[in-house]
Amino acid sequence: MAPTSRTLPLAAGLLTGTAALYITLVALGNITDFGTNQQFVRHVLAMDTTFKDEDLMWRAITTEWLQDAAYVLIIVWESAAALVLLYGTWLWFRHDHPRARRFSTYGLLMLMLLFGAGFIAIGGEWFAMWQSDTWNGLDAATRVFLLSGVVLLVNHLPSGQERDGATRRP
Repeated sequence: MAPTSRTLPLAAGLLTGTAALYITLVALGNITDFGTNQQFVRHVLAMDTTFKDEDLMWRAITTEWLQDAAYVLIIVWESAAALVLLYGTWLWFRHDHPRARRFSTYGLLMLMLLFGAGFIAIGGEWFAMWQSDTWNGLDAATRVFLLSGVVLLVNHLPSGQERDGATRRP
């Protein structure tokens, strides 16, 4: 087996594991310290630290139970993504590369949807989070979105094992 066919799956496994560790810690932090990011979500949805442009403020969600429901859904999504990525990482190290690639892809796309569509597009643009000096998570969301994209690309680089039509197990 060529060195590339060994090192790319190792890189994919380690990078997937890094993303899994990150989102696991984020979900665990949001569960064990619920109130910290609850306030973040409430302020972003309420748009109370934006420019208060009357043409945008109709978008604000100020009902606390709706804000909290959104936050709980975020935590559920983070937790599910963590489990999928942890499983993908485990599969990489079991040398089950086709399934590892598939589950890693699912988990990484979950992260990209949450941080790209959820935080950058909806939070950043719809709720004008970019206008807030205090409650602005766009830089962090962009970092996670880009990291997830890089890991996704590495997961899909050809490793040389595809030529045989099957993944070899040691």
